[in-house]
Amino acid sequence: MRKLRIGIVCPYGWDTPGGVQIHIKEQAEWLLSKGHEVSVLAPVTDEDGNIEPWVVSAGRPISIPYNGAVAKVIFGPLASSRVKQWISSGEFDLLHLHEPAIPSLSLLAGWAGDGPMVATFHAATNSQKIANAIGTMLDPLIERITAKIAVSEIARQTLKDRFNTEAVVIPNGISMSKFEGIGTRAEWALPNTIGFIGRFDEPRKGLSVLLDAIPKIVSQVPNLRVLVAGPGETEDFQKQVPAHLRDRITFLGRISELEKAQFFKSISLYIAPNTGGESFGIILAEAMASRTPIIASDLPAFESLLDNGKSGQLFVTGDSSALASAVLNLLGDETARKKIAGAGYEKAKIFDWNAVGEQILSVYEMVLVGNSKVSLASENRFWNRLRSNG
Repeated sequence: MRKLRIGIVCPYGWDTPGGVQIHIKEQAEWLLSKGHEVSVLAPVTDEDGNIEPWVVSAGRPISIPYNGAVAKVIFGPLASSRVKQWISSGEFDLLHLHEPAIPSLSLLAGWAGDGPMVATFHAATNSQKIANAIGTMLDPLIERITAKIAVSEIARQTLKDRFNTEAVVIPNGISMSKFEGIGTRAEWALPNTIGFIGRFDEPRKGLSVLLDAIPKIVSQVPNLRVLVAGPGETEDFQKQVPAHLRDRITFLGRISELEKAQFFKSISLYIAPNTGGESFGIILAEAMASRTPIIASDLPAFESLLDNGKSGQLFVTGDSSALASAVLNLLGDETARKKIAGAGYEKAKIFDWNAVGEQILSVYEMVLVGNSKVSLASENRFWNRLRSNG
């Protein structure tokens, strides 16, 4: 494929931790490594901070409730003007919009763009409040998009239910090389240590489910330790943790990518007690790439990612007693932990950017040939041919 000029639009605050932002960052880095030219337009909170040279700030975002969390986005006339300027000056071969079905830069770029457009849909649920806010703007926009990608079957079904349209499924990407050759951290790598990564103040991340499970686990594993990583202040975190559990839990705050790899390598189990709103689970994929055994709630997205329990132990969503039992079973069975970790590592290979990136490039190639709307039938023929070629 010839070298392309690709404009990628990130809907969420670039300097705010999130799976979509990580995906876009690594997508851009992978495309750059293949010799393509990439520009990413994104909201940036700290416009004076150190951002990548290929990121263009569209201004400071505001916070809106979305999908059980708070999303930092930018929308309105000023943002629209910046989108148009960026598109005009970029002379892109194509635009790649992420999550264009919410009021964000991606929605604005979808309206401003007049060439080939690819869109990736990440969400597993539809926010009726958001849909009502932008009314009938979305249906015509969806029709303007040349090709659609969903990060999972759950995201694809959400898109189909909401807009009666189809998408090819290409999962979120991870860089497996980031987790190779990384060792443990001595202060974290103690026996019977379990870990959690996420915003502790987002109920859907399920930290409260984990906290409720700890007393039952401690009754049989007195030296249990819990590491919690994610954005937030220590004092705010302590307020959410019952006093009798505080000596069991270490709050690490936001950790770097290197520290995240060390985190996974150091713990006995990774716990994902999420209660909803998940379409994929990129943190789980990264834990799998680190050969870390996983216990996760049985959300449909997690069931799919973990092969219905083959690549990670599942428990009933929201059931702290079931979580405690699963933790006790695996902490007491090293053979089972190794089996789950090995299966997870093998599954993680399909999410590596060298696989995912090539699939995305194949969509770009399909889109650019003839520069026309891609029908579902042609998408199916394309992917069948791709699979048959190995």
